[in-house]
Amino acid sequence: MTMLHEVPTAVHIGKDDLPFVDIGDGSKLKVIHVDVNAGLWIVENIFQAGYDVQKHKHTGPVYAYTVSGAWKYKEYEYVNRAGSFLYEPAGSVHSLTAVEDATQVWFQIYGANLNLDAEGNVESITDAAGVLAAYHLLCEAAGLPRPNVLVG
Repeated sequence: MTMLHEVPTAVHIGKDDLPFVDIGDGSKLKVIHVDVNAGLWIVENIFQAGYDVQKHKHTGPVYAYTVSGAWKYKEYEYVNRAGSFLYEPAGSVHSLTAVEDATQVWFQIYGANLNLDAEGNVESITDAAGVLAAYHLLCEAAGLPRPNVLVG
C-alpha cells in the first residue's frame, strides 16, 4: 500500500502585497497574518513621533523587531531602535510611544491586549479577530480592495 502525503508549500507575501492603512496622525498598520484559533496576530506598524498606544496588558507573549526609527515604553528607560528585538512575556503591562517619525516595527502577538483605563481597569480588548476586522474596515474606508491577509 502506498501512502501519499500532501507536502505543504510555503506562502510568500511580498512587501507591497498588503496595504498600510492610516491609524491616526499619519501612523500606519498592516495586518500580515491572523490565526484566531492560535490567538496569533502579526502586524507591521509605521509610527510617527508622539504616536501613543493605550496602556495595555498582554495575555500572551509578544515578539517585536524594530526595522527603523525609535520607540519605547513609557514605563521603561530603554529605547527600541533599528535592529533591536524585544520580547514581552504574558502579563506585561506598558504604554508604547513613538520617539521618531517613520518608526517601523514588526509585532508577533499571541493572545489579547487588555486595554487599561487610568485606574488599571480593562476598558477594551484587542485580539486577532478584532484586528483583522478593523483592518478590513480601514481598508474599505480608504477605498482599498479587501486585502489577502494570511489567515490560518
